[in-house]
Amino acid sequence: MSNANSLKLEWRPLRYGLTQPLENAHGRLGERSGWLLKLTNTNGESGWGEAIPLACQYERCRAAIQQLEQKLELAELEQQLTKLPAAVSFGLGLALTELKGLVGNWLKAPVSAWLLPAGADAIPTLKKILEISTTKITVKWKVASQTEADEREILEKLLQLLPANADLRLDANGGWDLPCAERWVERLRHEPRLEWLEQPVAAKDHNGLLQLAELLPVALDESLRDPVGIPTGWCGWRVHKPTLEGDPRPLLEKLKNGTEKLMISTAFGTGISNRFLEHLAALQILGPTPCAPGLAPGWGPEGELASTDPEKVWAAAGDMKSTPGFLEFKGV
Repeated sequence: MSNANSLKLEWRPLRYGLTQPLENAHGRLGERSGWLLKLTNTNGESGWGEAIPLACQYERCRAAIQQLEQKLELAELEQQLTKLPAAVSFGLGLALTELKGLVGNWLKAPVSAWLLPAGADAIPTLKKILEISTTKITVKWKVASQTEADEREILEKLLQLLPANADLRLDANGGWDLPCAERWVERLRHEPRLEWLEQPVAAKDHNGLLQLAELLPVALDESLRDPVGIPTGWCGWRVHKPTLEGDPRPLLEKLKNGTEKLMISTAFGTGISNRFLEHLAALQILGPTPCAPGLAPGWGPEGELASTDPEKVWAAAGDMKSTPGFLEFKGV
């Protein structure tokens, strides 16, 4: 094994709360659990990553990390990436991205869309955003978590508050059936401030997604990670959550090459992943179809865990009274 290709793997578990709980069609999320990853080569150079999976993937990711050797050969690691759970593959792929110098200078993200809480709390939150905003805003509202009647009433109040030049995204997380989605489309198809409906129906409903996309803009999110895939010939927006999608290097190349209708969104990771998402978002804004990224300001972890300095994030995880191991946290 060549010394140049010899890597040392270190990892550190962590668990942290979100600044505010996220509620959507699938339930309520108040905290995230996972691991920080660090790859170091024989020159002492380090690349940083994180694996913060969805709760349903936590145990599988823990088992995968447990099986990794502390001493890794680069070629073997590259071969393993496609076989690992997506969150772990992302973390290692991100570390390799940095080690190989594929990022260059880390770019700062453009202004993000604002994420509104589900339900009636969206109204006072939007009022606060409007009080502090000095430029055009994009807001994203989580729907399909309350009754349709209640959400339709809230929608009308939000539309009354939204400035004429604002953009609105509604995210159902696949929680509507087609008849329900069609009712929302009927109300919104001539609304000039609507940027798109995000995953209005389940990923498996290809016909429904295509049908809705003929009436107004539709963006896919969960469909990008579902085994059924996206509808054949899909030409609409794709909302990427890189931390849940595996090795991020192909996505980085797409953005460098100017791929259309691709938006970057957060899954509420630490500063280690966030600095990469900011870089991707900066590349996207320079591309053929610029739009505000979905970085959810005010929702993720706070303090040193949110730092874009990986050393500070690593140290903050170490201060959580946890030591490297595989039995620290059970997921959320």
